[in-house]
Amino acid sequence: MMSSINNLSIPSADVDLNVTDLQGTLEAHRHIKVGIISVLGVMITLGNIAVVMVIASAVSGWSRNSRYFLLSLTGADSAFGLLLMPLNLCVSFMKEYNGGPDPFCHVVAFFNATIYSTCMYTLATISLERYIAVFYPLKYSTVLTRRRALLLIAFAWGFPPVLLVPISFPEGIIEVQFSRASLVCNPLYSSNVSYSLSLTCFIFFPCSAIMTFCNLRLWIAAKRQRLKLRRHSWGGGYRPKVALRVLVPVMTVYYTCWTPCMVIMLYNAISGSGVPEWIEFIAVWLPTSNGFLNCIFYFWINHSFRRKFHLVLRRLCLGLCPGSIIESSCVNSVESSVVPGWNGNNSLHERFSSVSSTCTLLTLMPPQTNMREPEPA
Repeated sequence: MMSSINNLSIPSADVDLNVTDLQGTLEAHRHIKVGIISVLGVMITLGNIAVVMVIASAVSGWSRNSRYFLLSLTGADSAFGLLLMPLNLCVSFMKEYNGGPDPFCHVVAFFNATIYSTCMYTLATISLERYIAVFYPLKYSTVLTRRRALLLIAFAWGFPPVLLVPISFPEGIIEVQFSRASLVCNPLYSSNVSYSLSLTCFIFFPCSAIMTFCNLRLWIAAKRQRLKLRRHSWGGGYRPKVALRVLVPVMTVYYTCWTPCMVIMLYNAISGSGVPEWIEFIAVWLPTSNGFLNCIFYFWINHSFRRKFHLVLRRLCLGLCPGSIIESSCVNSVESSVVPGWNGNNSLHERFSSVSSTCTLLTLMPPQTNMREPEPA
């Protein structure tokens, strides 16, 4: 995903003027891009700080494993705002780039690719956890034990650095350049086509396949459940309706944010050519915006999360005004009712809990559970 200027060769002085004009245009747009990146970074950071404040302790209706996966996602999303953006802006501000090897830019490119990949793997593991919680609720605590959940999270964070470590070496198997169009240190994918294609085969395609399969099955199940409830005159069911409303935006946002980046990567690897300036900028930074949108679709849209967030805010306010003992005891009583029994191992709740309002989907009972549907009120 390199800009056109990264792929330019200057055979004679006749094209010097054109190159100078192009560089002048990129420099003129630089302040706008820095502003966009900074605003995006602040939004991602504040959104994920609020998320951590809530899910650092138990949330009503969420299993322990669900919180682990969501904490992993929050960590990956926070890295966009706290690590990637400052590093790339640092390169943009402090370095006048030349065409030779640059060790610092290689390190920044390695972090960029690692965090991007970790975020995709984490989204895939969340979809997998959601799928197991919905379709195998009675086997959930045996299929996805705490140890297996932590192993999945460790894989999501540990495998990408192993796969991407060649990017960090200046004399490695792939070149890295700083793109003035996107203000990002990026691998020059055309310098090693086979390695570039293998990255998409090991990262983007399997994660997308897992997410698509799991969420499509969940969407079909929720739709069937809603039709069944409507057929029995039970009003269509609130939870299946919530699932239908959430699943489509989740997948739409995922493909909207990640597909342009991957398409430009493949285009650069195969053709060796760049793309127009703003197309590259948008495609490269769209995945980071997913770090903010995840806060909405995986957290804020969930009723239990919002209720816990309001509780946390009230406790913070009481902490600033410690005089009101009566209100404090009231908040404590509310807290005990909001998160009952989650400090221990509540296996029944763990089987039926899931990671978002999508997964609260379940009162949706798959056929193999042999559980009766509720009688109409």
